[in-house]
Amino acid sequence: MPFADVFLSPFVLALFGLCIGSFLNVVIHRLPLMLERGWKMESADLLGVAHEGAPAITLSTPRSRCPSCGHAIAWYENIPVASWLWLRARCSACRAPISARYPLVEVATAVLFALVGWRFGAEPVALLWCFFCAVLVALAGIDWDTTLLPDNLTLPLLWAGLASAALGWTIPLPDAVWGAIVGYLSLWSVYWLFKLTTGKEGMGFGDFKLLAALGAWLGWKMILPIVLGASVIGAIVGIVMKLSSALREGRYVPFGPFLAGAGLVVLFAGPERVLGWLRWS
Repeated sequence: MPFADVFLSPFVLALFGLCIGSFLNVVIHRLPLMLERGWKMESADLLGVAHEGAPAITLSTPRSRCPSCGHAIAWYENIPVASWLWLRARCSACRAPISARYPLVEVATAVLFALVGWRFGAEPVALLWCFFCAVLVALAGIDWDTTLLPDNLTLPLLWAGLASAALGWTIPLPDAVWGAIVGYLSLWSVYWLFKLTTGKEGMGFGDFKLLAALGAWLGWKMILPIVLGASVIGAIVGIVMKLSSALREGRYVPFGPFLAGAGLVVLFAGPERVLGWLRWS
């Protein structure tokens, strides 16, 4: 059996996805903290004032610790999903609860990677689409927590989509370029129309960049289906959260997770099927 058939099989990609999902948990938690610290230091430098903020943090240092007691997480306590189950969702030192979101992110990433293996088969391009899925998971998690879509993730995703198309790995380059243009300008136009009529900002610039990135990977024809799907699901979730008092006063439901989710649906359903649903084909 060829090596690629084994390594790029849905089962192996799922195991790989569990490990990547564990890393994505770190990205979701730490990247906003890293950005916030950087912004504060830059502001202090511009103002010429001393800055004594949080200690330096990266994606690799310091070691992961329990936020309640500071217990350093041992390697055997950091095995994707298994450690959470073994610890019964509690810190081994202080017994503080560990959020179920950690294994959920790991399992979701594993499922997405397995679906990529099923969708694209044992082809090297499958790894490229695994990257696409992983970045969307990270962006969805960060936006849900902080209503922030960092340029550190959206712009590399956009350029990777354009570069992959230029190299002939994904979609035709004109579709990718127009996908990026239409994706960005569509939400940019909605943003300014809403702001000019209400005086308020309805979304952030990160949403424009994320939709541009999705267009670069999936093509301009998928922009409207993505926006429609994300809008409907986002509205439903927002109404449910409002009625259940899960949405605090003055807060809003971020749009990024729904854009990411709609993009993933388009990826796995396939453009032809999506256009068929809309009866455009």
